[in-house]
Amino acid sequence: MSEPQSQAGPIRLLLVDDHVVVRQGLRMVLSLEDDFEVVGECANGREAVEKVAELKPQVVLMDLLMPVMNGVEATRTIKAAHPDIEIVALTSVLEDSLVIDVVEAGAMGYLLKETGPETLFEAIRAASRGEVRLDPRAQRRLLREVRTPEMRESLTARETDTLRELARGMANREIAETLGVSEMTIKTHVSSILSKLGLKSRTQAALFALREGLVGLD
Repeated sequence: MSEPQSQAGPIRLLLVDDHVVVRQGLRMVLSLEDDFEVVGECANGREAVEKVAELKPQVVLMDLLMPVMNGVEATRTIKAAHPDIEIVALTSVLEDSLVIDVVEAGAMGYLLKETGPETLFEAIRAASRGEVRLDPRAQRRLLREVRTPEMRESLTARETDTLRELARGMANREIAETLGVSEMTIKTHVSSILSKLGLKSRTQAALFALREGLVGLD
């Protein structure tokens, strides 16, 4: 599991989409913000897998439905090799099973392409800090599909508090400040939560907390 990255300079972004017009539009919109730097573009998931090591982006904006290699497979491959690189799925797909799969593959965020610029900007900045951001409409659909695991052990009270704050989109540092403990303690809690719940990512843990009613959709 990756830790939020310390931010020095603009957030380095890689755009992955098989439509040139979409990539050009994203580049134009993102250029409006001084804290973003688009370091490259890819037309499919295989190109993205090859480019991340060379370009070293902090956040990848990943389409899901692409030729050669789709966004789910690319996300899974990138996260396995580069766990510190965060991935935000940016797609037109709302009901396809690929949505579920990309969360399970380790995507930190999930947005629809119709998302407004400010929401997109905020999601990118959140991802760079290690925070989860999900489109509310997709969130509701994901909650119906998220697979509630068989818990291996019960969560402690402090782990439950940590899970609740994680589901509100907080990074480890913010959770530590809220609960009055060290960031390392929160890191330990998060690792324990994922192990006990049989989950692979913070995003899955956040969805579990929402589904179990630990936090509201708002």
